[in-house]
Amino acid sequence: MKARSLVFDLFGDYLRYRGGEVRLRALVALMECFDVPEATVRVVVSRLRNEGWLVARRDGRETVYALSDAAWRLLDEGRTRIFARATGPWDGQWHMVIYSVPESERSMRERLRKRLTWLGFGPLTAGVWLSPHDRVEQVRASFADTPAVRLDSFRSRSEGLAADRDVASRAWDLASLDRDYAVLLEQYRPRLPRYRSGELTGREALVERIRLVHDYRLFPFRDPDLPPELLPEGWSGRDAHEAFLSAHGLLRGPAEGHVDQLVK
Repeated sequence: MKARSLVFDLFGDYLRYRGGEVRLRALVALMECFDVPEATVRVVVSRLRNEGWLVARRDGRETVYALSDAAWRLLDEGRTRIFARATGPWDGQWHMVIYSVPESERSMRERLRKRLTWLGFGPLTAGVWLSPHDRVEQVRASFADTPAVRLDSFRSRSEGLAADRDVASRAWDLASLDRDYAVLLEQYRPRLPRYRSGELTGREALVERIRLVHDYRLFPFRDPDLPPELLPEGWSGRDAHEAFLSAHGLLRGPAEGHVDQLVK
């Protein structure tokens, strides 16, 4: 786990509920739980501040850090993608985005693809991406001030469920994703009884909970949260998500108790 990511995780899961800011000495104590030395913490927070992700103020002789507004927006969006799942029946509509970006703007094209992936779109062809969820306006809003990016959007239906399942299998590597979900399940589901029994306390619970988030956080980049009718038989994703939520909740008390000891 990288020190940079740990800072965001600590703010997102703990510090936001304790005023949204932290004294440098308390942050150093929290990061020490993950064997991150003070010198590294100082370098990381300095870089995050220079990049506009952290803001600082003085309180006497101490420095107090908080996330910037841009960082909070990024964190909140990430939290929604990690913890939430689409509910309700699918209306059978595909939402398509067709984009055009000049060859001279390759970095912008890559940024657009990452944004589409994050919002759950998959590539049917190089410039045609689609999703069963209506998130086109979120794509447009992300590039509203970028003239180099041209976006066209459509809604459509296929010839039926068999065609829909075929489209899903081509737009996303569901087999690989399912295998990785199964590995995560094998890793964490056997630990749930230990979490329920309260065996993990203090620093151990905090580290375990942060590692859980770290291990799960990349799945929303790959998982489009498809409706059940589009998923392969025996899909592991839903069970993995439920195991993640259970583990995260069971470790909450002891992990937060340890944080309270360090930041008071």
